[in-house]
Amino acid sequence: MGERTRVKICGITRVEDGLAACAAGADAVGLVFYPPSPRAVTIEQAVAIRRALPPFVTVVGLFVNADRETVVETARAVHLDLLQFHGDESRAQCELSAMPYMKAIRVSDDVDLGEMSRRYAGAKALLLDTHDDKLWGGSGRTFDWDAVPADLELPVVLAGGLSPANVADAIRRLRPYGVDVSGGVEQAPGIKDAARIAKFIEEVDRVSIAERTG
Repeated sequence: MGERTRVKICGITRVEDGLAACAAGADAVGLVFYPPSPRAVTIEQAVAIRRALPPFVTVVGLFVNADRETVVETARAVHLDLLQFHGDESRAQCELSAMPYMKAIRVSDDVDLGEMSRRYAGAKALLLDTHDDKLWGGSGRTFDWDAVPADLELPVVLAGGLSPANVADAIRRLRPYGVDVSGGVEQAPGIKDAARIAKFIEEVDRVSIAERTG
């Protein structure tokens, strides 16, 4: 593995949590624009978080089956850098906003990840999450990492049940472009734990360095 695995801290709802993520070395922060989620933010909250962040941090907006107008207006108001589509959006729907995006895929036995990487060929990455019939994400559970082919055509961002305790093993096994964590670094849904964020990123850096030098 030639480069450090990137880290996205998702479900940021407070300015102080966004700043804690950046101080710990996060490459990206995720803002959830899906009202049913306990980690959802309003435009006003998102703008306040965005304004407080330092430069060179990617701000990602998460949407679930939202219409184009909502996505475009939110992206413009918050100055989002990257969109994350976490629902049943087609490639055409993902590309309507004409912005960089990554597509979340909920991994299950009947999902062909190779086909998904071809279907969403215009995406910057595939974000692989745990399938749950009742949730679009944030289940807190891992999936079978062995189900991920090594030769996908798009970069992989691994999500689903990651924590400081298992992220190093996940990176060693899958060597993803990035990892995405939310519940694994929280005190409660939407309330991050700065110490757990720091430990998570410390584990990512530790295994990334070991892979490069080992």
